[in-house]
Amino acid sequence: MSTATTDGTFTHPALFYRSGAEYADRTAAFVREGLAAGEPVAVAVPGPNLDLVRAGLGLDARDVTFLDMTEAGRNPGRIIPGVLRAFADRHPRGRVRIIGEPVWAGRSTAEYPACAQHEALINAAFAGRALTILCPYDETALSAEVLADALVTHPTVIAQGRERVSEAYDWHAVVTRYNEPLTGPPDADLLGFAAAELPGVRHFAVARAASLGLAGQRLQDLELAVAELTTNSVVHGGGEGRLAVWTEAGQVVCEVRDTGRLTDPLAGRRPPERGQIGGRGLLLVHHVADLVRMHTSDAGTTIRFYLGV
Repeated sequence: MSTATTDGTFTHPALFYRSGAEYADRTAAFVREGLAAGEPVAVAVPGPNLDLVRAGLGLDARDVTFLDMTEAGRNPGRIIPGVLRAFADRHPRGRVRIIGEPVWAGRSTAEYPACAQHEALINAAFAGRALTILCPYDETALSAEVLADALVTHPTVIAQGRERVSEAYDWHAVVTRYNEPLTGPPDADLLGFAAAELPGVRHFAVARAASLGLAGQRLQDLELAVAELTTNSVVHGGGEGRLAVWTEAGQVVCEVRDTGRLTDPLAGRRPPERGQIGGRGLLLVHHVADLVRMHTSDAGTTIRFYLGV
């Protein structure tokens, strides 16, 4: 297996593995190849797999940046700006190498569509950059659907030590397929709003979330996210919207609907440019939330975010 390249192209292979030993061997080889070429290397994978990579690297682990993806990438929408771009932008000269594992056994059914869209959008976010992002997939623990999606979101796949072109590659198709209509529970607390009601809708959301068990910093995060989304609805989404609040699987869920259409698939996933004024609302929501799901169409846009109690 070799993923070496010296030009300015972006490469994004999926690594299919079947055991901890294979995982450690393949990832260590990928990291050492980068270190030998003088490339900055980061490893962002779930905690137990961090231990496998470190063990496989031995002393070479000293030269690698490690991040636990279950924390840094809990919300898949945070990974591009907060993990991948954050590391790559610190090293603007020369090629950069990253292992990123956003999909693991235990991701919820609510989280997975956001994970698949994230993997697809990596290809747009880093097109033309001198960067290699290797994404491991556990063939023994992930479903056939997830593994099939990996073939669609990655232009090449590495399996049993051999790299091949993925004939299924079509990242746009995954972005479109998981742009799913979002339905909430019929008993969710609802409140419509326009510009004059922005303070009131924020207070309503905070009060309802507090009654559902949210407190402290998490409650402040909810207030910030609601303020950003409802303001966006008034300014960019037709001047009005509707807020819903409920609980789901131990999390408080807030959802904002309006009649605007979100046309940029990378909205909220780009770090702000130097001197940028405005345009940070959805980025802030991704930063504070445990999960963000979106659906957009000609009829309007729904943005839903989750916060653990």
